[in-house]
Amino acid sequence: MPKYKFAALDVQNNKITGEADARDDDELRRILHGRELFLTKFQQLDEKKYTYRIRANEVSDFCRQMASMMGSGITVVRAMDIIKERDGGSPKLQAIYEKLHKDIQQGTALSDAMRAHGNAFPLLLINMCASGEASGKLENVMTRMAIHYDKEHRLNGKITTATRYPKILAGATVVVILIIFMVVLPDFFDELGDMELPIVTRAIIAFSNFLLNQWLFIIIGGLVAVVGVKYILTIDSVRLAFDRSLLRAPVIGSLLRTIYTARFSRTLSSLYSSGVSMIRALEITGTIVMNRFISGQFPDLVKDVRNGEALSIAVRKIEGFDSKLANTIMIGEEAGRLDDMLISTADSFEYEAEEAAGKLVALSEPIMIVVMGIVIMTVLLSVMLPMATMYDNFGM
Repeated sequence: MPKYKFAALDVQNNKITGEADARDDDELRRILHGRELFLTKFQQLDEKKYTYRIRANEVSDFCRQMASMMGSGITVVRAMDIIKERDGGSPKLQAIYEKLHKDIQQGTALSDAMRAHGNAFPLLLINMCASGEASGKLENVMTRMAIHYDKEHRLNGKITTATRYPKILAGATVVVILIIFMVVLPDFFDELGDMELPIVTRAIIAFSNFLLNQWLFIIIGGLVAVVGVKYILTIDSVRLAFDRSLLRAPVIGSLLRTIYTARFSRTLSSLYSSGVSMIRALEITGTIVMNRFISGQFPDLVKDVRNGEALSIAVRKIEGFDSKLANTIMIGEEAGRLDDMLISTADSFEYEAEEAAGKLVALSEPIMIVVMGIVIMTVLLSVMLPMATMYDNFGM
């Protein structure tokens, strides 16, 4: 709801200034008239955009609380009043709930109030709430969304946990390498003097000196590279090619295809079973797949379904989904239980995603150990070869 800055006169002809929320200019005048104020000047302020994006577990908790209270006969306004007064949430989340409650209290629908918060609430939740409000089944929608985002949170958590160990191991490898090359080896190499050194040792010395002398430029270069990569990935054509290459990458590509397929199945099932038309459900689902290459194929998918083509046939053309998806959709279409089949498919693919994440960790461990072994072997050779030469000279 827009916010206005106004100037008005009271009954004693005193000038009053302030801010107020109103749908339009006429409502602003009515609000001030109720306060016995006469509007003289006003200006609509830019609506504050919330950059905080509510996490899946927070969305699940919000939906579960709303469903529970509405099921007990509590109105949406009162439910939001209770939620915003609860302790334990982050200040940014509390601020969003405060504004949400204020908008609903002034007559704004819950879906419209959430939409006014920019990207704070997921687009799927907003559209599902709009559908629930139109059909009078908002409580059922909230219950379904609580389950949906709870499963999404658990899947994301398991994948994060599964990939945490390789990240820690990679970080430890980098730290060990830096300590060896910048602390241990320089002192040892200084004692070798001007003796003739093997090529491996000379290479290690050169690399060690490079790290010692250019460490500031290396840090700056690394930061510039990170920022540059992030900027380049904002370019549509580059991001499209990057997302496509991820799907074709060995091991991780299979994991991502499984995750995207599970996300597509569960989202489409939630929308379709809540009364959203198949065309609109596909349009919304295309925006939350989180892969630019797959999302770019959805306009053709929607067009094919709109022209009467079966969903199972249209989905088969999408590059990036698991090949089993089209077959399961076909079974659901033939049985007349497409939403149930999509839910079952999502559960199956989420389980496979968890298994694939575990396999990825199992594969990454020996790779990191091999890399560490190569580094240590190279360092040992650079140290042992000069020592062997020194012993030979001493023996002579």
